[in-house]
Amino acid sequence: MLVILPRPALRPFIGRLWASTSTRRPAGTREHVLPTGQMHMVFRLAGDALRLFADADDARGTRVATPVLGGARTSFYIKEAADPVLSVGVQLLPGALQALFGVSAAELAGRHTPLSELWGATADTLLQQLAEQSDPRRQLFLLESALAAHFPAEPTLHPSVRRALGACTRPGRIDEMVVESRYSHRGFIALFRQATGMSPKRYARLMRFQALLASLREHPAASLGALAYGAGYSDQAHLTREFREFAGVTPAQYRLLAPAAAHHVELPGPQAGQIHSRQAGIGHL
Repeated sequence: MLVILPRPALRPFIGRLWASTSTRRPAGTREHVLPTGQMHMVFRLAGDALRLFADADDARGTRVATPVLGGARTSFYIKEAADPVLSVGVQLLPGALQALFGVSAAELAGRHTPLSELWGATADTLLQQLAEQSDPRRQLFLLESALAAHFPAEPTLHPSVRRALGACTRPGRIDEMVVESRYSHRGFIALFRQATGMSPKRYARLMRFQALLASLREHPAASLGALAYGAGYSDQAHLTREFREFAGVTPAQYRLLAPAAAHHVELPGPQAGQIHSRQAGIGHL
């Protein structure tokens, strides 16, 4: 995977741009894609359309047209991952959807939206232009330039939300954030949802999960009890419940699966739902 940071003028809106070519995997392979708190715009340049599954027992799935806008999520989703796919994409930060499309992140949260519904013919034109380029760096430069032409020159994220995003990395600050914003509780929550697609409390829980995920990968031999304490969970059971909610697997199962990419947990297909009943393997999805 090729990953680049955007030009400075775009950094208030974009976290990173990437180009990726996946390899062929066994038929039926699926992935749990874990939430990051961000939104993603993805262009599939080769391979089948994105296929999503409602749960482990969903054998048919639903196909989503490319390019697609993945809204902010507070839990994992399941996608098909067997066939090779060539794609390029961009990570959109809180406030980016409002700046780019005039749309609240809350409207698109938790779902995949064909980009043509937001950008019209521009989406299909950009897809064609990207497909005509064979060099990943040229593709990312083209994507970055297209976005630069549509984003405003100045950041648009509300200052109260910007301060709150930083505070969300520190537990127990939600009430203080509301006071500091000088908005009513309801008004501040609405403002935060418009930018991020979720409530401050949910966002803070997700940021704690991100910190845990990083610690889990950095310290593979550390006890879950120690990791729970370090990440601010009340105990190991609390950590496990939250991890399963966000990832669809337990921390122990995540370690066993040892995904190459932190937020992409590769699983077998329909068999995965059967493993839980045998109390083995990856467990319930």
